[in-house]
Amino acid sequence: MKRLIKIGLIIFTLGILVVGGAFFYLTRGLETGSSLEVGGVNLSALNDGVYQGKYEAGRWSNEVKVTVKDHKITKVDVVKDVTFPKPEWTKNVLNKVIEKQTTNVDIVSGATVTSKAYLKAIENALNK
Repeated sequence: MKRLIKIGLIIFTLGILVVGGAFFYLTRGLETGSSLEVGGVNLSALNDGVYQGKYEAGRWSNEVKVTVKDHKITKVDVVKDVTFPKPEWTKNVLNKVIEKQTTNVDIVSGATVTSKAYLKAIENALNK
């Protein structure tokens, strides 16, 4: 009986550690990401080409390639996606950047930090 109690306590403790670790991983950087400032880009200063940039912040880290032609963003490809991507959100944000020709776009509701992470990677690519 004592052995079963010890095993139960060990399993319970391990469960608490796993849940606590998962919670820490999922929320680490959330506050920083939600207050992240995304600046604009000066497309008139850019030559035609493909620009690569990344944003590193835990599970929101990502890397993009931005294609510029005639001082316009024509394409944005995700090279390395965030840890928990939502393709419809990603597509929405990237389409807004191409449509508006800026990183100063409305973020996707419910995906604030993820949206800002993609926008920051694009900004970093174009402001190198």
